[in-house]
Amino acid sequence: MTNAYGYPATPPPGYSRPDRRPSGATAIIAALLALPLAGIAGYLPVDVFIDYGVDTLPSELLILLGCYLGAAVFLLIAALLIFFRVLAGAILLIAGALLALAAPLLEPALLGQNEYGTYFTAVFQLEFRNAFVRLGALVLAPLVLIFAALPPTFRHLRHRPRPMPSYGPQPGYPAGGYPPRQW
Repeated sequence: MTNAYGYPATPPPGYSRPDRRPSGATAIIAALLALPLAGIAGYLPVDVFIDYGVDTLPSELLILLGCYLGAAVFLLIAALLIFFRVLAGAILLIAGALLALAAPLLEPALLGQNEYGTYFTAVFQLEFRNAFVRLGALVLAPLVLIFAALPPTFRHLRHRPRPMPSYGPQPGYPAGGYPPRQW
């Protein structure tokens, strides 16, 4: 089927208009998942610092709490940047998700237990204090990481719409916007 000029009426397969705006679904989903993950990751350091203070904690635990706190800060800032369509937000989101995922995975090794089977059994059965923090990080961090690293996320954040044409007075034209008459 062709149009009046003999060209195909529908665009050929694979054709995409260059001015078409990419979908921001993956970027928004990543940012929305990052917000509860930031709250969960930031809860554990605040709870431990309030209960025990910073002076009495061993250095391994401070490193672990620093990972959780760093993840929370990165994720909060990244979610805000994603909502303002800044490309650095996706990179910070990836870094924050990696920190939030690394913290519960490194916890048994840093605290000297090295019993990963017992640790993950206790986490998934919510057997010890603040186990929901580790479980939330283990569930939400991979989701945030996947959605933040997808190409549509970066495509959405890189896209800049073309400026709209100005219909007001143009330079070199009188105030009415029309060129002077030439008789």
